[in-house]
Amino acid sequence: MCYHLSNNKTVKEIEVHYDAEFEYSDYTPIKHINGFNHPNTPIITDVDRDIIQLYSWGLIPRWAKNNKISNNTLNARYETLEEKPSFRDSINKRCLVIADGIYDWQDVGKNNKQCFHITQPDNGIFSLAGLYSIWKNPVDNKTIKSFTIVTTIANPVFQKIHNYCEDDRMLFMLTKEQEQAWLNGENLEANMDIPLIASPVPSVLKKQ
Repeated sequence: MCYHLSNNKTVKEIEVHYDAEFEYSDYTPIKHINGFNHPNTPIITDVDRDIIQLYSWGLIPRWAKNNKISNNTLNARYETLEEKPSFRDSINKRCLVIADGIYDWQDVGKNNKQCFHITQPDNGIFSLAGLYSIWKNPVDNKTIKSFTIVTTIANPVFQKIHNYCEDDRMLFMLTKEQEQAWLNGENLEANMDIPLIASPVPSVLKKQ
């Protein structure tokens, strides 16, 4: 699956792109977002479309007894959302996850993998299809706002890179025209022709 992003854009750049404002302006660009660290990541929800909020990556469903499930809910397969208890309550709680790049690894033989940074040609901001949840910890009553990123069948760029797994997947990238449709709850087909550039990067980024 896909657990690594980048968002090198400033608060101002993100606000201008979405014609929205950050709820809190202390967000700083992140070169490497590792989902397993459950970072607070900028999203826009279907309820507050003119506000950019920070939610924790790794969805915690409302019925969870603790937050340990979040390691297993970083991604959600689009085709089976209604079948999975972890995501069933969030099907109609949609969000845009904001990024400017995705990291993925290619098997190059001898147990080695080459990391690639996949971006749009203009290195611009794009949206990923997401679902969100607001969970209250039954122990201390603290609230955690969290999200998952939806995955779909890989397009040719990701198929070429993601060559070590038969089940080729990619994060569901939305076109600008699809963003409001996703927030409105519409069923969408992934655009396989979104122009992307895959640039090799040093292998200092650890694959998880």
